Amino acid sequence: MQTFGIIVLIIWLLNLLAAIITVFHEKRDISTTWAWLLVLVFIPVLGFILYLFVGRKISHDKIFTIQKEQEKVINALTKRQKEMWQKRDLDKDSTQQERELEHLFLESEGAFLTTNNQTKLFDDGKVFFKALIDDINQAKDSIHVEFYTFYADDIGHEVLHALENAAARGVEVRVLYDMWGSKGTNYKFFKKLEELGGAAQGFISSSAKQVITTPRLNYHDHRKLVIIDGKTGYIGGFNIGDQYLGRLPKYGYWSDTHMRVYGMAVIQMQARFMMDWNTTCRRTTKKRFEFEKRFFPVFEGNGHTKMQIVSSGPDSERQSIKRGYQKIISTAQNYLYIQTPYLIPDDSVLESLVIAALSGVDVRIMIPCKPDHPFVYRATEYYAKYLVDNGVKVYRYDNGFLHAKTMITDDTISSVGSANLDFRSFKLNFECNAFCYDDDLTKQLKAIYEKDLENCTLLTPEYFDKQSRWRKFKQYFSRLLSPTL
Repeated sequence: MQTFGIIVLIIWLLNLLAAIITVFHEKRDISTTWAWLLVLVFIPVLGFILYLFVGRKISHDKIFTIQKEQEKVINALTKRQKEMWQKRDLDKDSTQQERELEHLFLESEGAFLTTNNQTKLFDDGKVFFKALIDDINQAKDSIHVEFYTFYADDIGHEVLHALENAAARGVEVRVLYDMWGSKGTNYKFFKKLEELGGAAQGFISSSAKQVITTPRLNYHDHRKLVIIDGKTGYIGGFNIGDQYLGRLPKYGYWSDTHMRVYGMAVIQMQARFMMDWNTTCRRTTKKRFEFEKRFFPVFEGNGHTKMQIVSSGPDSERQSIKRGYQKIISTAQNYLYIQTPYLIPDDSVLESLVIAALSGVDVRIMIPCKPDHPFVYRATEYYAKYLVDNGVKVYRYDNGFLHAKTMITDDTISSVGSANLDFRSFKLNFECNAFCYDDDLTKQLKAIYEKDLENCTLLTPEYFDKQSRWRKFKQYFSRLLSPTL
């Protein structure tokens, strides 16, 4: 019996040593480090299996590749604007709030400002997919598609059929999708498209080979972009799948937001796609995306929306989208409206929201009424309670599933894109958002938000107090692991 105890102690000490070496081998923030130490120490063996799939950071060679691709494309596009900024000759009509945000993105992310964009918002899947397919059918030169989810279901086949027709008439078609987010979709799904001259590949963080050789549940391509003829772009929260049309009873009606852009901001979307495609090509046999003027046309848009396309991901420590969110929160003066399906912010964003609310800003956050990931939803409930207790108004959307990722403030500034208000979007996934400076667009988004409020329940301290002890335990437990979710 004594021998058995010694063996157990030795195994535990070895497990502890291995946990410390494993976690501190890669640079992390303190909260994430402690969260993984808890998992590895108190869940021996199983914790290491979980770390294998979830905890490992993206390799340095991939980060280097992504950054090098970015340098090739972005540096030339932003150099001129930085010179203009220094001369105070860039966007003189902006408010101080707008100028500070514009400068933040220009310096930290190389996101140059465009001023001639025409926009159209979609908050219904049927309308969105009809517009997207119509634009694909009218494409003349190129179609570049990048989605986290591209399911081989009914709407997936509809979109694919439109892409195949485009390829058949000589349009260059490229599709980049995340294989983890597109479960059930494989290369055979795109076989006919490639026979017609198109190309499709799984994003580098989740290629078919890597699922076996380097299993990982993090670092996925969560962006949702379509670029047509280098002039028309789509960016937002919709993916390609039947649930986004409300066809799956599990979710019911699907509330989301996407934006169609016609203007020079599309050049930034094109550059983003080019970087992601070429990074993936290093591990596949697909043709690289070479810089050609036809992909980056200079044209005069007929709109008036000022916009910056901002990307973030594990290839950079800057967390540019998160910083943008923080800046908007900290400078909001009258109101701040947020929609997010996952509410798991880090401490800096959490306290920024509380400070804004306690300073008299009308801060409202809308979350879903049902989970698509139960464990994550319990963490969302924990943070919702904390915010409610500290002056933030949190609403539960009751008309189906809320998937929109929007932030609007003071009828002037708005953000539409793929990034949620959570650790995963801030640090673990590759995201892309449009930050816009336009009174009309912001008011349109505000109107959508207020329409959704009609189907919401305001969460109160009493609402959380009535929950069972077991549910509260799951919320607290989920919160402890929130940096790993």
